Amino acid sequence: MGKRQPSITTENFTAVQLMELDSCSRCGECVNWCPTYDASGKNPGLAPRDKILRWREFMNKSYGLRARLFGPKEIPLAELEQFKNDVYGCTTCGMCATVCESAINTVELWESMRANLVKSGIGPYGKQGMFLKLIGEYKNPYMADNKDRTNWFPPDIKIEDEAEILYFGGCTAELRQRKLALATARVLNKLGIKFTMLGEDEICCGSALIRTGQYFINDTAKKNAQKNIENIKAKGAKTVLYACAGCYRASLIDWPRLTGQELPFKVVHVTEFLQDLIKKGEIKWEKSINKKVTYHDPCHLGRHVGVFEPPRAVLESIPGIEFVEMERIKENQRCCGAGGGVKAGIPDLALGVASTRVEDALATNADILSSACPFCKRNLSDGRDAIGAKELEVEDVIVLVAEAMGIDLSDTPAE
Repeated sequence: MGKRQPSITTENFTAVQLMELDSCSRCGECVNWCPTYDASGKNPGLAPRDKILRWREFMNKSYGLRARLFGPKEIPLAELEQFKNDVYGCTTCGMCATVCESAINTVELWESMRANLVKSGIGPYGKQGMFLKLIGEYKNPYMADNKDRTNWFPPDIKIEDEAEILYFGGCTAELRQRKLALATARVLNKLGIKFTMLGEDEICCGSALIRTGQYFINDTAKKNAQKNIENIKAKGAKTVLYACAGCYRASLIDWPRLTGQELPFKVVHVTEFLQDLIKKGEIKWEKSINKKVTYHDPCHLGRHVGVFEPPRAVLESIPGIEFVEMERIKENQRCCGAGGGVKAGIPDLALGVASTRVEDALATNADILSSACPFCKRNLSDGRDAIGAKELEVEDVIVLVAEAMGIDLSDTPAE
């Protein structure tokens, strides 16, 4: 009689990642910093250390010495299902990687685990399974007509057919957080910067599929990345601006990985772009914002890529703003709770993390909690509402820039 087949495979794991499973020293530092573990009431299954040790046990049962001699030991499906629930209860914020004494790249490890589970038919989690169908059919995860990305722009917005600068709006800003998209377009117009956009030819950046381990199915994420790159090249763009941290990270890191080619254009976050203009003295402020402002680092812009100073420099340059920092910032920042598919799959958990982050902001006595990502703004706003902190305004950096430049955004259409 043949040996039983392993309950799990090694697919999607690199040799380094398999070694990382053995490098965990069980120190528990990651547990002390994990935002979802904290927001869940300290559910042990969500602890990063626990997930590594459990997957290592799965690997030993399937491929260890005993398994090689006597055959793999079966892992009950219920146990794998529970592990799926726990590994998807992670925003992939990367805080655990920041504090890991063994320098384990946990973000990449969690995403490999998720892709492995998807290939096994166990993942993804809940509504996350709809991402593939929605993005494949609608080109965005919101079931919106893709023509609605920019056709709502007021007639004063000037978008070139072709230009060296392209603004990649992103699904959330163009279809849900439209004030941010309008602010970006009007700021560029007022600065006299000619720019173009993809409009209905823009396709979801693929972040949702990549973070939830579904990127390989039908090569959807790869095909969409290639199509976006081709469409951007066709517009003559040499620099692509992003006001969404998720799109920025996906374009900068994930698109080259998916396509196996370097990008033929420069990827720039709008706060980096504005910081450069401020240094050159090319932005003229017309209004003072006399409020105390604190800043939340989006994980995809900060920890994942290392853009920490530009948003702060922009805020500190706006007249009247008293800039204050929260206790946890930059590399040690607390996640907003929305990433990694958690907002879609486990909204209560996302809300719990966001509420804690809002409490961090309230502790500074700030009037405004600002960020540089529409998805962060959305979840932080939900967190504020959940704890009844109506006095705290949640607003994106680019919107504050627009207001300080005297730009009217009152005509922003409803979502």
